[in-house]
Amino acid sequence: MPARLRALVTASFTALAVLAAALSAVLLPATAAHAESRTVQGGRLDWGIKSSFQSYVTGPIAKGSYFLTGGAATVGGSTFRLHSATGSYDGATGAFRVSFSGGVRFVGHQAASGGYQLDLTLSRPTVSINGSVGTLYVDVVSKAKDTGSVTTAAQVPFATLSLGGIDMRGGGDAVVLNNLPATLTPQGARSFAGYYTAGTPLDPVSLAADVRPAAKAAAPSLTPTPSKSAQKKAASHRALVNGAVDWGVRRTFREYVTGDIARGKWTLTDGAQDGGALFRFPSGRGTYDKGALDATFKGAVRFTGAHGLDLELSAVRVTVAKGTGTLYADVASDRLTGRKVPLVTFAAKDLTARDGLAKVTEAPAELTARGAKAFGGKYPAGTAMDPVSLAVALTEGAELPALPDLGSAVTDTAAPAPTAPAPTTAAPDPDPSVEPVAATGDDGTPVLPVALGAGGALVLALGGAALLRRRNRTAAAASATGSGTDEERSGGS
Repeated sequence: MPARLRALVTASFTALAVLAAALSAVLLPATAAHAESRTVQGGRLDWGIKSSFQSYVTGPIAKGSYFLTGGAATVGGSTFRLHSATGSYDGATGAFRVSFSGGVRFVGHQAASGGYQLDLTLSRPTVSINGSVGTLYVDVVSKAKDTGSVTTAAQVPFATLSLGGIDMRGGGDAVVLNNLPATLTPQGARSFAGYYTAGTPLDPVSLAADVRPAAKAAAPSLTPTPSKSAQKKAASHRALVNGAVDWGVRRTFREYVTGDIARGKWTLTDGAQDGGALFRFPSGRGTYDKGALDATFKGAVRFTGAHGLDLELSAVRVTVAKGTGTLYADVASDRLTGRKVPLVTFAAKDLTARDGLAKVTEAPAELTARGAKAFGGKYPAGTAMDPVSLAVALTEGAELPALPDLGSAVTDTAAPAPTAPAPTTAAPDPDPSVEPVAATGDDGTPVLPVALGAGGALVLALGGAALLRRRNRTAAAASATGSGTDEERSGGS
């Protein structure tokens, strides 16, 4: 090759190399920033596990029941709501892995000795999606149907999730997946204590999770830390700095309100917050002195529905004396209207201040005689109601326990539609001795929501849809402070 031509070729390759290096310096950091996983914080997962299994457990053969754990709640007649999503999401690849808090324990076939032949606990579900593959993991404690041996396993790949061609890539501030078909895995079948075989269809899975912006470095705090003597002085002061009481009223009552009979809802006002399985009444004010408490809280909850259902509880007040607590509220209903009505009593022997915080967690509560009148006599005095959790801060630095985080994503995470219409006759007692669980049947067709996907494309999947979008911040803030839609409360009932 002539020397002049060789020089020209060499110069050309050098120029291309310089250009490529320049482009890499400009483009690669942007690509890396886009591909960076973002934190998921807040949200919920709705799943009935298997409706026919619920019906079997609570039916005339097993004669059992189920218990919610870790702040789990119910939605409608046959869906469980798990809360406080945490994990990560990569909008560039669509990789998504999020865990939720709470669980449910099923028991049935009680033996003469008092134990149960059927005993299964599923908790801490985790949804992992990579490409077109989705898996639902759960912690499992199960008793074998034949031998009775108990097995405990963490994060068992319990079900496969069908994405139906959903593109998980996007850059929005929420991930919403509705009614994803779920199928029992071989590991899940073994964990299910042999009640179902691998490949059995399970109830569809719906979830909504908030995706946080990239974290920013926090500015150093210039507020001096109070000395121990100042903290001790503040702790001895009887006036409350803050406080909250958490109470779900009664699980079966909430299920009745949002179920196929009452077809109702609840509405939270004046600062009351929804924790899924409980309501939080915040902004506690009052006095505390060596285990004795007299405090008022903000917030109100109103239950409305068919058959004349209309009950509002407001102006919540809690007193504790000699280890016993009483929760009061102003009551407005067609059966009773009154101020400072004592609704429930609960044990509060452990209300002792530690590090500026005095609290009682999930104390068993019993309905009072006046409380029974507030519920129209449907529950007699002495009936076990939902437990009461109470926390009061005595110093500025004391933090109240976190409320279960349901997320702010606006979505209809509906359960499968009921197979039978609601009866039009008068409403029966909402809490029969065997609590009914609506069954949809294995061949029931789930609700098919339609959602707007990333980039504005319409995405449909087999039995489900996904939504990856950037919402208007103002609208999201407004919806987060509301009481939720009927669909969110009733699971589509």
